This record gives sequence, structure tokens and C-alpha cells, in this order.
Amino acid sequence: MKYILFISLLLSLNSVSAQDDGTSTMTVMVNGKEYKTEPRRLRLGNYGYITGNSISPDKSLRIWLAAFDGTEIKEPGKYLIVDAYHPEAEENYVNSILTGEYKGLATIKYVEETKSPRMEYHVGMSNNRGEYVVVTKAEDGYTEFTFSCTLDGTYWKEKAMTTALGGVGRIVDKMENKAVTGATGFEQDIDPEGNGYKKQKETDEIVLKDGVVRMNLK
Repeated sequence: MKYILFISLLLSLNSVSAQDDGTSTMTVMVNGKEYKTEPRRLRLGNYGYITGNSISPDKSLRIWLAAFDGTEIKEPGKYLIVDAYHPEAEENYVNSILTGEYKGLATIKYVEETKSPRMEYHVGMSNNRGEYVVVTKAEDGYTEFTFSCTLDGTYWKEKAMTTALGGVGRIVDKMENKAVTGATGFEQDIDPEGNGYKKQKETDEIVLKDGVVRMNLK
């Protein structure tokens, strides 16, 4: 039922469009291990992001890119990777615009299930390290996104009360969400934040290296 409702929602919103022609690719080394999947592009009006997902274990890598005027990516160039909630000082953006060094901003988030079914997660968020995503147009017409960056890693566990009160119903919901993710390629409740989980004290870094996304954007 959730699968049907999710697809109906996507089809009913004229402002939402997704890139899903079966030819897009995403590869990146995550802490030394290759992560490879078929990405999707989700748009809502002038805004959008790229999402690459898989299940067993559930993984999600999302890349948001926007021009300095707030609209979605328009042209090739370098996009400065920032912390989405605490970006660098505004004057740095002004300098980047004036010098033309960057075309816009990017934010990257990685989520990985570490205990099934979606009991624990490892989450990585981009920060203000001066890293960037490079956007180029390939000769075959595809748009390529290349990147390497370090994410701030945190760990999340499902709250004991959430597990107890959720019972079998919560487990069923998780399995249905996994099915939706696997069938559509879009993340379905993968993110633990604000979803009955508690962030742990332990922190680390998640290193993304040699990331390449190729999409036939229209």
C-alpha cells in the first residue's frame, strides 16, 4: 500500500520530476569501500537534489546543488561544499560570486544502516572545509559530477521506548519502507533524524573519495 501511495504522490505533483532512464550511474569510495548504485534526480520547482540509494544494508547518498540565486544547478563549474545548517560566513559567498571561482553551493549527506531492520545508523554531513563538486558536460551529452570530501560522522540508535511502543507495526513499516526504496530507487524513511532515534556521543569522519555521478539531465 505504501508503495502505491508513494508512486501516486510522485505522479500527481506536476512540480516534481525525477531522472530515471536507467542509464545514470553513481560510484564513490566510502571509507575505502566502493559504493555503486543508480542515482535518481528529484526536483521540486526550481530546487532539487541527486539521490543514490540501495538496501541490505540501506544506504543513501544525497547531493544538493544550487546556484547562488537559490535556483537549481544551471551550468558547469565548481560548487562549494558547505554545512547546510551552518554555512560559511556570507562574505565568503560574496567573494566567491565576485571572483567567479564557484558557480554555487553544494551539500552532501550519507546515511548507512548499521543494524537491521533500521535499528542503528551511521550518518555523515558535509562541512565547511573548502571542498567542492565539479560539474562538467561530457561529449556524450551526460552531465558529470565529481567530488571527494570528508563528512562529519555521527551514530544513531532507535530509542528503547520507540521500539517498545512501535511493536510489530513499526517493524512492518520498516520492511515496507525498504521495499519502496528497493523498488523505486528513492529513499523512503532512511534518515534517522526526527524519526524515533537518538544521536550517540560517538563521532568520527566518513571519507568520500573519487565520487563520480553521470546523469542524462533534461
